[in-house]
Amino acid sequence: MSDTFFDTIAVERRGPVALMMLNRPERLNAINRAMVDEINRALDGLEGDAEVRALVLHGSGRAFSAGFDLKEGAAETRETEDDWRAVLQRDLDFILRFWDSPLPTIAAVHGHCLAGACELAMACDITVAAEGTLLGEPELRFGSGVVALLLPWLANPKRAKEVILTGNDKVTAAEAQRLGMVNRVVPDGTHLEAALEMARTIAVMDRDALALTKRAINETFEIMGLKRALAMGLETDLKIETMETPERRAFGEILRKEGLKAALAWRESRFA
Repeated sequence: MSDTFFDTIAVERRGPVALMMLNRPERLNAINRAMVDEINRALDGLEGDAEVRALVLHGSGRAFSAGFDLKEGAAETRETEDDWRAVLQRDLDFILRFWDSPLPTIAAVHGHCLAGACELAMACDITVAAEGTLLGEPELRFGSGVVALLLPWLANPKRAKEVILTGNDKVTAAEAQRLGMVNRVVPDGTHLEAALEMARTIAVMDRDALALTKRAINETFEIMGLKRALAMGLETDLKIETMETPERRAFGEILRKEGLKAALAWRESRFA
């Protein structure tokens, strides 16, 4: 695995622990289609390697990740509902790879951890955050829906609604810990080492016993209907992305012509 070349990620081994780094720092590690494909390919290899017993996911540069790449998304042609469904299902399946992986997965986050990246971090079994991390679910501000509605399962519904319905993208690490979005908050610059220490502790366990125990814990959520709820959330996202309203047309036009900042400024100034 260490000899495999990737463009958007980097993978290395430290004994029984695998490190996967999101590596598009010039775009705040925004998740594009190439990154999704490379991560899926890397996970196929790591999950099939009997020597790998835990996985740590982190980001290069100033942030863990700003979420899915909106610039790439705006450039893609999605003319039909089926086009949109394929894209959203791909994104949801990608996030759930970390939830469903037989490997224990640990996210080490810093800087910004937003939207789809926040959902990715929550899908990992354990999340360690640097003190200065800002997390959040700002999708509604962009006129989009939440791809993986995991937050209501980790926080109580009222707190999840507060974060999601306000499009909050400034949830501090300390608040995220109180909400149940992250397990541990550590001093800035130490998040990766803290995650590695936890991964090394886990890695001494029997690999098969770990996988079975993780599956049993996840099955508790299945009994409560998590996957059915996530599928319903995807259908809601599909409706949001494909509906035509004057507000969405105006936002989209400004987005195409002037960029995301201008579109968000227009949205936020209408009722000022």
